[in-house]
Amino acid sequence: MEFLTKDLIYNKTSQQLTAFLYEGILENLEEAMVLIDEQNYIEANRKLQKANDILYRLGIGLKYEAGPIAEQLDTLYNFMANELIVANIKKDKQKIQGVLKIVEEIAGAWNKVMNKMPSPGQKINNKVAMYESNIMRINQ
Repeated sequence: MEFLTKDLIYNKTSQQLTAFLYEGILENLEEAMVLIDEQNYIEANRKLQKANDILYRLGIGLKYEAGPIAEQLDTLYNFMANELIVANIKKDKQKIQGVLKIVEEIAGAWNKVMNKMPSPGQKINNKVAMYESNIMRINQ
C-alpha cells in the first residue's frame, strides 16, 4: 500500500481513497493470517482490529441517497465486521479467508469501474472541447 501523506490524501478523489481503504483491509487480513500461523496473536489482533476499523469507516462514508447498493454494502460491511470479530476471538483463518475473498471481489469491481471513469482533468478537457466546438459552430 502506498505510503499516505496529507498531500497525497488531499490530491485523491473519494473513489481513489475508497480503493486505498479496500487495499488496507486486504493487507491487514493477509498479515493477520501470517501472524496467526506464527502464533503472534497480539499482532494478529491488531491487524484484525485495523481491518475492522476500515470497514467501519467505509460504512460511515456510504451515501444512502445513491440507491439500494449503499444499503447492500452496509449490510455486507456489517457481516464482514462480525465475521472478523469471531475470527479474532477464535483466531479462525477460514473466517478471515472468507472476508478476504469478499473484499477482493468488491475491490476488484471498484477498481474496474474506477478505471472506466474519466479523471477530473479529462472531464474538464472534455467540457472545454465541447465549449470550443460550440463556439466554432456559432462563429461560422
